[in-house]
Amino acid sequence: MKAYERLLNYVVVHTTSDEESTTVPTTARQFDLANLLVKELQAIGIADAAVDEMCYVYAHLPATEGYENATKIGFIAHMDTAPDFSGENVKPRLIENYDGKDVRLGTSGRTIELAQFPHLSSLKGRTLIVTDGTTLLGADDKAGVAEIVTMLEHLINEHIPHGQISVCFTPDEEVGSGADHFDVARFDAEFAYTCDGGAESELEYENFNAAGAVFEIHGFNIHPGEAKDKMINALLVACEINGMLPKGQTPRDTAGYEGFWHLTDLSGTTEEAKLSYIIRDHDFERFEIRKATLETIAHAINEEYGAGTVTLSIRDQYRNMKEKIEPCMHLIDNAKKAMELAGVTPKVQPIRGGTDGARLSYMGLPCPNLGTGGYAFHGPYEHITVEGMDAAVNVLLNLVAIYRER
Repeated sequence: MKAYERLLNYVVVHTTSDEESTTVPTTARQFDLANLLVKELQAIGIADAAVDEMCYVYAHLPATEGYENATKIGFIAHMDTAPDFSGENVKPRLIENYDGKDVRLGTSGRTIELAQFPHLSSLKGRTLIVTDGTTLLGADDKAGVAEIVTMLEHLINEHIPHGQISVCFTPDEEVGSGADHFDVARFDAEFAYTCDGGAESELEYENFNAAGAVFEIHGFNIHPGEAKDKMINALLVACEINGMLPKGQTPRDTAGYEGFWHLTDLSGTTEEAKLSYIIRDHDFERFEIRKATLETIAHAINEEYGAGTVTLSIRDQYRNMKEKIEPCMHLIDNAKKAMELAGVTPKVQPIRGGTDGARLSYMGLPCPNLGTGGYAFHGPYEHITVEGMDAAVNVLLNLVAIYRER
């Protein structure tokens, strides 16, 4: 079976995670895909494939005789889809011999436009997979799952020699907890790759340092006719806080290695209000300065309106994996070589986000990220090509071949 055929089977399984949930996994429906994958892995010949009580699927392909001392390499992808847009009742559509022009998405009124997605012209002649415009596709990251399973099937059916291959499919990556319960010892690999990137040419080993911040504002409400020098309007204080941040440092204003503050939620009344931010920067010193800036703002507001008007909480989320990858740059050099052998020109770039691999790298499992062939994740414009997925499978096979020679 080809990778895209598996993808078409996987995307119809509803696996959206839930950032408000406190359960593990955050949605029980993720077990539906996990159980399907265990059966599929066992059917292709991986006897130890199993899902644990927290919805992590683990599987190992033992080394071919004579390659027991080869590097133990692993591959990881996540099963959940982003809660940003509906992931239920996905209806994928294949467009063969795509003409490289705008694509209307069913009767949704949405169109994937060349003006917004200029890479579309480079996909001309391929088989494009899109949605009907009412859901996301789920290639993030069911494409990665499909490519890993397809790679394993090639190794088994074609008797390709290899060292031990470790595989894990994780839940809840999209809500930031995909690595929370990852069992590094059970995974049993020296190095790994997450298959969770965009175009098949993408290779990433630098990601944002990340934190979340919440301002809770405690106002003082009184009849507006008697409010002179007494009222503290929590909503206006919230606006004041946001206005104290440096201009031009939001996601809209930044790219590449530039960091940002991103206001994700503003809610409240005159009496109580809350501001939620995410803080991102590739450079750790600048990241710490960004957090300190928020502390300075909170202090200034309390100086102006009185102690306790604002409370600020900051929670670190993940670190830039670059620090853990640089001591083992063979992971990057070999990935470049694997891409070139697959006819793909490598494009090394920073991730303007994070992956499970960032946290896993700090858990002792160095883990850069590979592209899957997809684009425009987390929304109705998500798309991928059959040819891009095939190339991604070949990259994985080439990596296995490289690492069987320690």
